[in-house]
Amino acid sequence: MVNVSDEPVLISQTGELRGQRWQLQAEELLIGRGADCDMVVADRQVSRHHARLWRSEEGYFVEDLGSKNGTHVNGAPVKAPVLLQDGDVIQVALAAKFTFVGTEATVPLSMSEASELGLGRLRMDAEAHRVFVLDQEVDPPLSPAQYRLLSLLYDNANRVVSRTEIVRRVWPDSEEEGVSEQAIDALVRRLRDRLGEVDPAYSYVVTVRGHGFRLDNPS
Repeated sequence: MVNVSDEPVLISQTGELRGQRWQLQAEELLIGRGADCDMVVADRQVSRHHARLWRSEEGYFVEDLGSKNGTHVNGAPVKAPVLLQDGDVIQVALAAKFTFVGTEATVPLSMSEASELGLGRLRMDAEAHRVFVLDQEVDPPLSPAQYRLLSLLYDNANRVVSRTEIVRRVWPDSEEEGVSEQAIDALVRRLRDRLGEVDPAYSYVVTVRGHGFRLDNPS
């Protein structure tokens, strides 16, 4: 039997935190890159203290703490505290997205399954850093750079990812100008080759000329 809480829940949609949940039992939840945060998002786009959620008699609010790259709710920038509604999506810079669910009892099974298993021919297990294509694990595992690139594409499966975003995710400690287009192309080529070892009949990483790359992951 599963114990279900009446407390609101945050569910991570992206990155290494994908599928993780946080029950909002405390009066305040601090989000940021700093080790003292309640929810640590280890990405240089995220400020040390980026945003916070806090509870009032009306419900839970989210506010941006003067971060460099901003906080959004359902795509709108957070300029003042926003009262959260069931199903709202909170975006922290470009690094992470979280769904606010009014109570854990309202989390649909399909959302839970999608977070843990992913959708399509290719799926990623973020907690174990494992990749599966047609239910066959990619073995040996992808290199750290290949995994970070695939994770970025996987988390943004419905849009084109720019080269700038790739540099930020794959080489977070490098200056953008210090990573050549040839290095990005070589990494994309190696990732395609590794996925092709399992499914040679399909190309998952698509080049969109002049814009970047996207993941083609059919069901």
